Amino acid sequence: MPDIRPTVGSGALVLNATYEPLCVVSVRRAAILVLTAKAVCVADGDGILHSARDALPVPSVVRLTRFVRVPYRTHVGLSRRAIFARDGWRCAYCRGPAETIDHVFPRSRGGRHAWENVVAACARCNHTKGDKTPAELGWRLHALPAAPKGTAWRVLGHRAPDPRWADWLDLREPEAAA
Repeated sequence: MPDIRPTVGSGALVLNATYEPLCVVSVRRAAILVLTAKAVCVADGDGILHSARDALPVPSVVRLTRFVRVPYRTHVGLSRRAIFARDGWRCAYCRGPAETIDHVFPRSRGGRHAWENVVAACARCNHTKGDKTPAELGWRLHALPAAPKGTAWRVLGHRAPDPRWADWLDLREPEAAA
């Protein structure tokens, strides 16, 4: 029985015909796009896919053969996992390991649930802070919260990029492994 379980980094970056990043798909979907001539493989991944008659290198980056017009969202969706990824899985107050999210200006006092008001926090700091602001406790944030920007966030979201995709995504700084 062949091993068909997905491996770590089993995604493939899909580029438009103009080499603009569109999305990430499974290796299986990328291989189907290549085999049906809807895409060409730009960069190979690790391993080889075998069929009864053919062998195909695992695609890591594929480029569509026809241009696809895609209306993009102008913002990155706010989610718990994306907040942790933006803050590097560290507490915004003490820099310890983050376990919860915290509203800098508490929602009970009119604070919004938006990128500019939500940070990752450890349980101890979140419990201690309660419904107070950091200024009331004499605390300070290590970095001001803001919405993430860039192609990488729009295409990947909170996922860590494959290093082979760096040429096509505007990765300003290397991702730190936590």
